[in-house]
Amino acid sequence: MAKSTRTVLSSRLVSTAVAAALMGSGAHAVAQENDPIKVGILHSLSGTMAISESTLKDTVEMLIEQQNEAGGLLGRDLEAVVVDPASNWPLFAERARELLEQEEVDVIFGNWTSVSRKAVLPVVEELNGLLFYPVQYEGEESSENVFYTGAAPNQQAIPAVEYLINDVGIERFALVGTDYVYPRTTNRILEAFLKDEHGVADEDIMVNYTPFGHSDWQNIVSEIRRFGEAGKPTAVVSTINGDANVPFYRELANQGIDAADIPVIAFSVGEQELSGIDTGPLVGHLAAWNYFMSVDTDENYDFIDAWIDWTGDEEAVTNDPMEAHYIGFNMWAEAVRKAGTTDVDAIKEAIIGVTVPNLSGGYAAMMPNHHITKPVLIGEVQDNGQFDIVWQTPSTVAGDAWSDYLPGSRDLIADWRKPMACGNFNVVNGSCGGSTAAEEAEAALAE
Repeated sequence: MAKSTRTVLSSRLVSTAVAAALMGSGAHAVAQENDPIKVGILHSLSGTMAISESTLKDTVEMLIEQQNEAGGLLGRDLEAVVVDPASNWPLFAERARELLEQEEVDVIFGNWTSVSRKAVLPVVEELNGLLFYPVQYEGEESSENVFYTGAAPNQQAIPAVEYLINDVGIERFALVGTDYVYPRTTNRILEAFLKDEHGVADEDIMVNYTPFGHSDWQNIVSEIRRFGEAGKPTAVVSTINGDANVPFYRELANQGIDAADIPVIAFSVGEQELSGIDTGPLVGHLAAWNYFMSVDTDENYDFIDAWIDWTGDEEAVTNDPMEAHYIGFNMWAEAVRKAGTTDVDAIKEAIIGVTVPNLSGGYAAMMPNHHITKPVLIGEVQDNGQFDIVWQTPSTVAGDAWSDYLPGSRDLIADWRKPMACGNFNVVNGSCGGSTAAEEAEAALAE
């Protein structure tokens, strides 16, 4: 594992030594050809999001090692450059700048929360970097420099709520989330969807937000219980992120709320998060993802075996964002082969249309809006911390960057192919809105 990973401090010493040793321009060119391809990893290894993100750092390191064992790319080895933004949103921007300016990485795989992604967005656009973002998010964005391999709302939140209505018969909805841009925007979309498409009344929608790392859930869970006593079938739609999920589910069990009473469907709880708690009382609660470890395919079993071998832990689990990094990494590698270079502009052009296997037996394609095609799966929590898949789409769904349910978004499309090359093209007035990365970062960090 260590051979393909190094710290940023050691890389500066190596760069200095190489520059001093290679004085001639010809020697410098040879050195560049033989230098490793640098892969930046921008995931929190400490702080409230480490419970979710540290595994993603390990996933990318495993993928790099596998690629090197297969001969690397373009005859060059890959090398991971790992930084820890420590669940500190402004620090994500600083670390991204460090990776691009000082380390000169060719690509970055990173981020979990949307506020951390928003913080990084102006940096990767300014410095023309590449970011592969592996987590479900609120949509309402399409950057030329970001590839969104997690789910957009139409690939997770909307199908999940439709399942609750059509298959479970839910009529009241408690939208409970962490207080930042992803839950707030996703819930705005869901509120509009519930009211406009299904006629759900205001009084049948409850909305609550809590800070990152929130631990005292007694009053909120009591409020959810009272909300569910109105005589209508009720469910919780959870966009709670990070380690706050552990005390939330614990308090549900403490107050005797099980899935038969008020089912919870979560968008940020997977196998990794459940590995830290007693799942017995949570059996029957739900999660909506695009992959579960319990998927029954040869590709998935091979991935699980590789992960267990990598970690040395027979109990190691896999989850949806890991699969998203698997897909994104393989798409990037295929684009490098297709372009014959790691040049950012060449990769941005080559990657649109690239198709690679997913782990559920199908394929993922990179669309012109920099989102990918994904199946949608809903699973029930089992007492062993795994999910029993109870529903899935018959085919893959293409990610929609802009929601059809928000007035300011329904007229927008994203297409990064020339001549349009725009992430927010208004089809009504025929104009491109241009980048708003700096403003979005400022707004997200201010929340």
